[in-house]
Amino acid sequence: MLHSFQELIESVKGANRRISVAVAQDEEVLLAVNEACKLGIVNATLVGDEAEIRRIAKEIGVPLNNMTIVDEPDKAEACRKAVKIVHDGEADVVMKGIVDTSIILKAVLDKEIGLRDAPVLSHVAVFNVDGFDRLLYVTDSAMCIAPDVEQKAHIIGNAVKVAHALGNEKPVVTCLCAVEKVNPKMQATLDAAELVERNKRGEITGCTVCGPLALDNAISEEAAKHKGISDPNAGKADILLVPFIEAGNIFYKSLTYMAKAHNAGMIVGAKAPVVVTSRADSDETKLNSIALAIAVARHNA
Repeated sequence: MLHSFQELIESVKGANRRISVAVAQDEEVLLAVNEACKLGIVNATLVGDEAEIRRIAKEIGVPLNNMTIVDEPDKAEACRKAVKIVHDGEADVVMKGIVDTSIILKAVLDKEIGLRDAPVLSHVAVFNVDGFDRLLYVTDSAMCIAPDVEQKAHIIGNAVKVAHALGNEKPVVTCLCAVEKVNPKMQATLDAAELVERNKRGEITGCTVCGPLALDNAISEEAAKHKGISDPNAGKADILLVPFIEAGNIFYKSLTYMAKAHNAGMIVGAKAPVVVTSRADSDETKLNSIALAIAVARHNA
């Protein structure tokens, strides 16, 4: 099982998978893709404004001689072309560049050239937090706004696939809530109880689901014992299922900006991994995300 992004990157060195980058005229994107190419993780096709790509690459010292460039100044059309490259089997992963997430997702979901596969597409963020001996997976902080219990079951399934790709064969999924007991007035606790039962019935597989649990009892065995929680998986969470997007988004950015946690992110549920990071994310985060997507693509091949 992989425990850090250093281990993840080492595991995909020399994979030489193919990545299609939509609207690639961005400094951090080009730095990350260049590093991934240097490590032999990917071969890259850059789709976007060729003049801008070349100008930026020259300014930051990124060589483009080993990358394919598809000139398309229009951002929406660049997304379509980048996705179609993956749809046609000419790349294994599509990556968002300097473009709104909604624009690339429209291309991913396009009935003609898109990549939709599973009933629900969801975002999985992976964090390497100081003081933890394992990677933490957070879902969904960027895609599903207010998922119902059916959607949450699919979100868990998507996240479990990512954990499996990184060698965690039986991840613990914790349904995060504000309290540890089922409260009829708190829908998240009702959903948590239902998801636990579905896991016990074998309807959600490849993991152990527990909850409802608050964050402290999800990640700290000491906190769980102090509160007298008897669930043997309390405090051992690998995957943290948030109740709705605002909770996930705040948690994601708190870990990133306040805890200085290293992270990666991607959308799961398509026929191929979709690398989606914030435009404000660093080139390190984008490199981690490329490595994550390649690990998932290789595992699913």
